[in-house]
Amino acid sequence: MKGFVAINAYSTNEEYLYQAKRMQEEFALLGVQIDVIRNDKFDLYIDHDNIVSKVSDYDFCIFWDKDKYALSMIEKTGMPIFNPVDAIEKCDDKMTTYIELSGHGIPMPKTLPGLLCYTEEEKIKDFTVDIVETLGYPLVVKESYGSLGQGVYLVKDRAELLNVMEQLKCMPHLFQEYVSTSYGRDVRIIVIGGEVIGGMLRKSEGDFRSNIAAGGNGEVYPLNDELITLAKRISKLLNLDYCGIDILFGKDGPLVCEVNSNAFFFAFEHVTKINVARLYAEHILRTLNK
Repeated sequence: MKGFVAINAYSTNEEYLYQAKRMQEEFALLGVQIDVIRNDKFDLYIDHDNIVSKVSDYDFCIFWDKDKYALSMIEKTGMPIFNPVDAIEKCDDKMTTYIELSGHGIPMPKTLPGLLCYTEEEKIKDFTVDIVETLGYPLVVKESYGSLGQGVYLVKDRAELLNVMEQLKCMPHLFQEYVSTSYGRDVRIIVIGGEVIGGMLRKSEGDFRSNIAAGGNGEVYPLNDELITLAKRISKLLNLDYCGIDILFGKDGPLVCEVNSNAFFFAFEHVTKINVARLYAEHILRTLNK
């Protein structure tokens, strides 16, 4: 048996590349060959009615990318992929994540979808701003696609809101109530194969975002039954083999901030001393051997 880790050709982030290396190391200790392949080396194409690929002779794929076209094509050949394409698509778009989780009793901040504009010359209408302002100030604006705390804005008044809305009007985005009780801190929970493996408190002294990539720090966080149950339900609802779930400290209890299908685990492994790569590798092998 041999598999490959798919990574993005344009990402040079050391924490991102660390994940592929760690998976390769842990699989080797389990007696399984893993190659790390950039997504520009797949040589994927459709020839008449067939999908042709240089990676077709592998037994499985661990997809550390978000290229839905390549992912869908590989999955359509029948190759097992971790995570599957539907799970990655639901998590890659933040608004889609909230929509998928709604109606299942999952606590989330009040969220409004951004109206997608198709003409740069169009101006934001006052009544559109009025609707967004029902969230109150300050409020959070997020680009629907983004990670590492990028594309997230805290706006304090109408002028700032108009500026951000104008900036984002032609790209998918959303508006969300600001959870002041969670300023600069959240809990990252990692779930593998439907089981919670641990939690890490992320905190920042000078930024409303807690992301470690944005300057935050991490420490071990003991999870209670409520958080464990919540994380398991989210993982199951989104059909995830592996994920990192970010939980905010709401005034009345936990609120789901985001679900990351490709959550970085460099900081998590170093802070918690939990071998995330080994646990994920073992889950993949158990699944393939069923």
